[in-house]
Amino acid sequence: MIKLIFNIAFLFIALGAQAQSYNSDRVSFTNFLIRMYNNAPFEGVRAVDDYDNAYLISVLALDKEKYKTESALNRVAAVKAMAQASRFFNGSNITQEMIIRTSEKSDGTSDTEIIENIRENSVGYVKALEQLTNFTRKDGLQVFIFIAPIN
Repeated sequence: MIKLIFNIAFLFIALGAQAQSYNSDRVSFTNFLIRMYNNAPFEGVRAVDDYDNAYLISVLALDKEKYKTESALNRVAAVKAMAQASRFFNGSNITQEMIIRTSEKSDGTSDTEIIENIRENSVGYVKALEQLTNFTRKDGLQVFIFIAPIN
């Protein structure tokens, strides 16, 4: 009977250690990405490897003051992260148009007005981006890190 109780206790301890291994690996990976960002801030999409897997990360920073609720901030961050990942995978079509207008004044001088229109079009959808973490930068911007496994 004591052997049975000992075996059951050992089984629960072994299962508990396995369950915490995933969580501790995820926390370690999150801390690594935060340290990497703090060392050399960047925004956009990158491929990052941990020991066993490769991940696509999408990093962006938003001003919290521009959004009324935290829910709106999180939704905008998720949509922007998906747009970045879509551009990374599917590419985009960028067109640029520059209009230069010159007008002469009555005193003989001229004013030049330059209007530049840049349009970007990207088609595609990337799902399965998961918010890994968010934190506040020193300048007050909220940094979001989204992640998706690369097969």
